[in-house]
Amino acid sequence: MTQLGLPEPVRACLFDLDGVLTRTAVVHAAAWKQMFDAFLSERDGARYRPFEQSDYDTYVDGRPRADGVRAFLESRGIELPEGGPDDPPEAQTVHGLGNRKNVLVLAAIKRDGVEPYPGSVRYLRAVRAAGLRTAVVSSSANCRDVLVSAGIEDLFDVRIDGVVAVERRLPGKPKPDTFLAAAADLGVAAAHCAVYEDALAGMDAGRSGHFGYVVGVDRVGQGAELTAHGADTVVTDLADLLGPGPAGGGERTGDAR
Repeated sequence: MTQLGLPEPVRACLFDLDGVLTRTAVVHAAAWKQMFDAFLSERDGARYRPFEQSDYDTYVDGRPRADGVRAFLESRGIELPEGGPDDPPEAQTVHGLGNRKNVLVLAAIKRDGVEPYPGSVRYLRAVRAAGLRTAVVSSSANCRDVLVSAGIEDLFDVRIDGVVAVERRLPGKPKPDTFLAAAADLGVAAAHCAVYEDALAGMDAGRSGHFGYVVGVDRVGQGAELTAHGADTVVTDLADLLGPGPAGGGERTGDAR
C-alpha cells in the first residue's frame, strides 16, 4: 500500500461530494426529511409515518434526485405522476417533490455556506502532490456551486455531476456509469481507479464497476453496511488513509470492519 492508503496500481481517485468532501450530506438528509414529512403529513394526516434516517440511507442517499423520490415512494406503496424536470416545487409529481427538496437545500446552502472536511482537503492535496488524477462524481446538480463555495474546485481534473449525467444520459448510482465516465475522461482504466463514497448506492456502483479500490467513508456509523456493500476499507475521515511521512502524520486507522 502507498502512503495514500492505496494499492500501487491506482493512478486516479474518484470522489463523491456530499459527505465525502463537504459537510453537505446532513443538509441533504434534513431537506429530504422536511420535504417528505410535509408531503406525507398532507397526504395521510396526523397518522402519517415520518421519513426516517433508514429511509434516507436505503432509498435516497447517493441517488439522483428523481430516482430517490421514486424509490422512497415505491417503498411506501405511493404512486405519483412522473412529471418533468421543470415541474414547479408545488407539483404533486415525482419531479415536483424532487424540486421541492432542492429548493430547501439551496436555501440552506445560501444561509449557512459550505464547509469542506479538513481531512478531505488534506488528503486531496496529498493525492495531487503524488501525481494522481482526480475527479468528483456526484448525483447533485448543484455540484459545481458547492465546490466553488467550499473553495476546492481547483483540486479536480474532471467533474461528473447531475448536470453532466443528464447531458450524457448516464444512469445514476447505484449504476457505475458516472464513475466509469469520470475514469474515461481522465484516461485511466477503472481497474486503476479508487472510488471514495459514503453512500451505500455509491458502494454498489464501485463494486459493480470493477474499480481497483473502493473506500467507504463512514460519517454516520454505518461502517458494517459500507463493507457489506463492497468497500475494501472503511475510514471515518480521508486523512486516516495517510501513512506516516511528509504526506501523512500518523498511523492509518479505520480499515474495513
